Amino acid sequence: MQNTIKQYDAEIEKCKSIFLKKFQDYGAAWRILRPSSLTDQLYIKACRIRSIEEKGMRKVNEPIDLEYRALVNYGIMALIQLELGENDDMSMNKHDVEQNFDKHAAIAKELMMNKNHDYGEAWRDMRIGSITDLILMKLLRAKKIEENEGRTIISEGIDANYLDIMNYALFALIKIEENKIVKTEKT
Repeated sequence: MQNTIKQYDAEIEKCKSIFLKKFQDYGAAWRILRPSSLTDQLYIKACRIRSIEEKGMRKVNEPIDLEYRALVNYGIMALIQLELGENDDMSMNKHDVEQNFDKHAAIAKELMMNKNHDYGEAWRDMRIGSITDLILMKLLRAKKIEENEGRTIISEGIDANYLDIMNYALFALIKIEENKIVKTEKT
């Protein structure tokens, strides 16, 4: 598990770097989005990943790992929106954005560690395509919860789905990085 924590931390730092650079470029323009719009954006990213997996090629020259990083970052945006509420006030400063990122990343990491303990790191034996499918399933669940105006009878709320999506995306990123290392070692 110690290796997983190091790998997880390294991948979340790469996501955070992108998040903060995009904040410098665009500010907090995403604050205008409703959580349902962020769910749809997550869905679009996950669909692109699955499409590339199924077709075995892509026409837009963006690496797949950037799409998984986008899933993490949009997940954090969605969690912030759930907490703060949608707002067209985009005056968040870098410190507030970074603090919010770190807070939600820490919640996701704690969840990952607890589930990893209980499931015995079963994700390591999964195919990346299966991880993508689970992300899509979580997104469809989130959309259904949104259609039900946030009400559930027995299930976790929408925030739990966002956290799982982030963690599955981070697992995929770890597996992608491990595959790069194996390929480098073989050459």
